[in-house]
Amino acid sequence: MSKRFVSIGECMIEMSGGEDRQYRLGYAGDTLNTAWYMRALLEPDWSVDYFTALGEDRYSADIRAFLEQHRIGTKHIGTIKNRRPGLYLIHQEGGDRHFTYWRDQSAARLLAEDKGALHVALEGASMVYFSGITLAILQPRARGRLLGAVVVAREAGATVVFDTNLRPALWTSQRVMASMLTAAASLCDIVLPTHGDEAPVFGDRSVEETAERYLELGVGEVVVKDGGNPALVATATERVKVAPPPAGSVVDATGAGDSFNGAYLSARLAGKGLQEAAEAAHRVAGIVIGQKGALVDPALLS
Repeated sequence: MSKRFVSIGECMIEMSGGEDRQYRLGYAGDTLNTAWYMRALLEPDWSVDYFTALGEDRYSADIRAFLEQHRIGTKHIGTIKNRRPGLYLIHQEGGDRHFTYWRDQSAARLLAEDKGALHVALEGASMVYFSGITLAILQPRARGRLLGAVVVAREAGATVVFDTNLRPALWTSQRVMASMLTAAASLCDIVLPTHGDEAPVFGDRSVEETAERYLELGVGEVVVKDGGNPALVATATERVKVAPPPAGSVVDATGAGDSFNGAYLSARLAGKGLQEAAEAAHRVAGIVIGQKGALVDPALLS
């Protein structure tokens, strides 16, 4: 069996900090963050590839170099003329983080334009990962192309994983968002929703209701995250609730859910059971929230 993980989505330029109007440039994005933690936690014989689209500008080149430096494959990243990476700025206000985005001309919005390249990128993958944000930034027909490629990969033997990652501001309406995410989840083997995001949209009164809704779609394994509360891992025959360890100081919660996903999935690929995988996921997320930025030094995770 091939050992290849492919993550699909948008890598953005991140400007963080903001003290005295001084910002630090980095790179992040939900699906990139998860790929980062998969690369850090999987055995070396696994390959981790990132599928997106970038431009021809210096920052696109820098992103490619950054990924390659950290052993994340860039072979299938598309190049879109006259487009650039999206950008977001994090600033602190009232004790909380606020995000401002510039992504209208993001090259990643066109990542699914070339149907052939999309299918080639997923060929031979043993696990394919994407998110609700991946779908949200695409035009409707491109969403169809992406989901079609995901179905082909699944039929060829890939495990397909979906983090619903609801971002209402990226969608034309809540109805479109809910229906699209539900349709996508029905094509997947593992779904990783966050209860606090799902409840206002779907009316879930508990993590159990969130899990059951996805199980009824035919999803084989559902991991419901719930912030600092216990996560629920559910299959058709098993329910496991796993509480996080006692929390230390929270420095920056950016990327916590994405790191949880990466740690959970890498543990499952290593043959760990539901309980042990969720425990590993909580442990890694706990480390990440104690550091600045979405991508922490892999040496801190061992």
